[in-house]
Amino acid sequence: MRVVSLVPSLTEAVAVSVPGALVGATDWCTHPADLDVTRVGGTKNPKVDRIVALAPDLVIANEEENRGPDLAALRAAGVEVLVTEVRDVPQAFRELARVLQACGARTRPRWLDEAEAAWAAPAPLEPRRTAVVPIWRRPWMVLGRDTFAGDVLARLGVDHLHAAHGDRYPRIPVAELRAAAPDLVVLPDEPYRFTADDGPEAFPGLPCALVSGRHLTWYGPSLAEAPRVLAGALRAARR
Repeated sequence: MRVVSLVPSLTEAVAVSVPGALVGATDWCTHPADLDVTRVGGTKNPKVDRIVALAPDLVIANEEENRGPDLAALRAAGVEVLVTEVRDVPQAFRELARVLQACGARTRPRWLDEAEAAWAAPAPLEPRRTAVVPIWRRPWMVLGRDTFAGDVLARLGVDHLHAAHGDRYPRIPVAELRAAAPDLVVLPDEPYRFTADDGPEAFPGLPCALVSGRHLTWYGPSLAEAPRVLAGALRAARR
């Protein structure tokens, strides 16, 4: 089986579960750290010709991270493409199992069982808190409706204020974000790399939680430790 992954979290999942199956991955696929495969460009601008040249049996993609025209071009070249959809934690587990089976996994990996167990009954923050969750600045964009990251936070006791917005990633002026007076501002380090010096200064007087984007937005082996890692960061922001 020869697999090309266009989704960083799926790259990690396949690499640790089906060793040797991956022959290509995007420039943004950073895990595992020792991943040694052909790089095929970004998630939004993959080099279709390079992927086709790898003669993959399967390309794995995601309906949100990858563009329809690129996937259509791969199919037109005769490449089989599996497209995932992940909007919440249970769906992530179903899609991971489907991807791994399609990539030739003979058994269910232990990390997937551990991840499901970790999310079976995570201890939510008490009391529950409201939050705004920026994912970009210049312009400011936040989590909106039907997002995996939003579901992750909700299961940990954090309700983000734009969950009912008509857009999945709405652009909201920062003054409006501040005026919403959330209990917490959650600042992940991807896709925009918020840091202690880049992000919190825009929300004076509001507690800010700097969190790992990999644990907040990736669906793969990191799910096993995500409840513990994220809960720790969220609790620390309120001290």
